[in-house]
Amino acid sequence: MAAPEHDTKPRGRPARGEPPRLEIRAATSADLDQVIALDAQATGLTKVDYWYEVFHRYGTRARQQRFFLVADTGGEIQGFVIGEVRDWEFGSPPCGWVFGINVRPSARLGGVGTRLLDAICEGFRRAGVTQVRTLLARDNGLVMSFFRSQGMMAAPFIALERSL
Repeated sequence: MAAPEHDTKPRGRPARGEPPRLEIRAATSADLDQVIALDAQATGLTKVDYWYEVFHRYGTRARQQRFFLVADTGGEIQGFVIGEVRDWEFGSPPCGWVFGINVRPSARLGGVGTRLLDAICEGFRRAGVTQVRTLLARDNGLVMSFFRSQGMMAAPFIALERSL
């Protein structure tokens, strides 16, 4: 099944002098170089192998429960979101999990992140789930502020870890 079209703006080419319209769509292999560069800008690491594996798992298999979406303005990727429906982990009913979201710094505060999150949440709804979750570092104020602004709050689970 092809990824659904999430863009609610009028389709077609913008009028002369207008900036390209933002389109939320399924990622393609042609987007990977820009996704890798955007991630490297945020993390300081260029993770080529990681991103090709993510694309293979989430971008090439047309599944109803896995999503790799990009925000595109005329061929320039402004951001991406990746997630999936996970079933019954830790006793939780199936829910959507967002495990990656990033917006180009120059496109922040323009609604790109909100549109990406809304699009993946719509995919989760179509898959039959009613909750969305994510994990993030407690000291990541930027991402924490974004998710809180979207109505997300503490979940009923506690992440635990130990060194190996």
